[in-house]
Amino acid sequence: MKLYEKLADEIEQAVRRGVFVAGERILSIRQASQQHGVGIKTVLHAYALLESRGVVETRPQLGYFVRELAEPQAARNPVVPVTAVASEVDVSRLVLATLRSIRAQDAVPLGSPYPDPTLFPWRRINQYANAIARRHSNWNLIDDLPPGNPELIRQIARRYAENGVPVDPGEIIITLGATEAINLSLQAVAKPGDTVAVESPTYYAMLHAIERLGMRAIEVPTHPADGIDVDMLARIIDQQKIAACMVMPNFQNPLGFQMPDERKKQLVDLLAAHDIPAIENDVYQELYYGETRPSTLKNFDKKGLVLHCASFSKSLTASYRIGWAMPGRYRAQVEKLKFLNTLTTPSVPQVAVADYLRNDGYDRHLRNVRKVYRQQARIMSAMVLRFFPAGTRISTPQGGYVLWVELPERVDSMRLYQAALACSITIGPGTMFSTRNDFRHFIRLNYSYPWNAQTEAALRTLGELVATMA
Repeated sequence: MKLYEKLADEIEQAVRRGVFVAGERILSIRQASQQHGVGIKTVLHAYALLESRGVVETRPQLGYFVRELAEPQAARNPVVPVTAVASEVDVSRLVLATLRSIRAQDAVPLGSPYPDPTLFPWRRINQYANAIARRHSNWNLIDDLPPGNPELIRQIARRYAENGVPVDPGEIIITLGATEAINLSLQAVAKPGDTVAVESPTYYAMLHAIERLGMRAIEVPTHPADGIDVDMLARIIDQQKIAACMVMPNFQNPLGFQMPDERKKQLVDLLAAHDIPAIENDVYQELYYGETRPSTLKNFDKKGLVLHCASFSKSLTASYRIGWAMPGRYRAQVEKLKFLNTLTTPSVPQVAVADYLRNDGYDRHLRNVRKVYRQQARIMSAMVLRFFPAGTRISTPQGGYVLWVELPERVDSMRLYQAALACSITIGPGTMFSTRNDFRHFIRLNYSYPWNAQTEAALRTLGELVATMA
């Protein structure tokens, strides 16, 4: 545990024991630094973590104050044991039906997997795209061919380098969003009938890729703060052949955790020892709540076994679907598969995004988005604990924009989904995030959209529905 995490835990425990009460000001940063014998930076990190947990809040020019904590038990989502048995995958129909319902007119999009588009600079990017289209009425198709637009590739490599992840621009392949990058990567390292290890719960796009290619998934228990159980994965590898491992180490959907660096290294080392490739979905990489961008599995990869996948869909623009893969030793296979599967990624969106990255304030935009998501995560967490019945527990997102909610065991998330839909409210039922039935009484909620009276009323109604089923 890092020093600032230890300090944050000590203060949170004091709040929960009643040493500090709601509305009371806690020590200033300088006072806390002196009292606990730690640096000011450590205190700042600790207070930021406490803010993200909803324990304290900042009041300009006044300091940090304790927030009202609705239920002491609602701190972490528990680990659900999962039997290590490979399963056939068939979740696509449920996911498709759910996504269609999300598009229903006037429905409150608590179940949406997409971020609020109003936070994106889409008008500015469209201006670039329109200017490019006017300048190049006869666009040269060669520029579209894999690996993609050279300037966009350079800008992506530059962002990684600025954040301490040195990459070779020649490794980057532009794709149609992260979904295509994941599919191409999986296709490059495994074949139909192979078994692929995934987190449990896991993002359903991972399951879609496995299902589409006729493979089998084996679910590995995943801790809500530390990520995939590496020890359990090691035992599974000893028992059966695993073709690949698919994970989201940073702000995993739906749990929202940031896997600690030592755990990332442990995972990479384990897979490297068995020559098993790791497909890393890092689509939420820019949406961190801390002060620095988190490390990736790629940081610890020495054998080229990490196929890193990401996109701008969650942080900049969802409409253009610009993603990329950094496939390590599998680069040639992924580039060939990209050409065979979709031939090209449209040029104009690539150049428009590259122009924006080069000329506009992407970092300034990201700071605003992170601030909004961090604040709305606190609000959503507090309101769920306020409106939902006793026994409800929630995750503690460290980034991204989704909250994982464990409901009382008697609640069936599919029944809740149908009842909520009748009230023009959408949710993400937990059954979408597994091939098994382990998350029947879980739901995922999206907090990226503006908090307003309609959202609060929807959450209150949802809590009432849960109470009738509990």
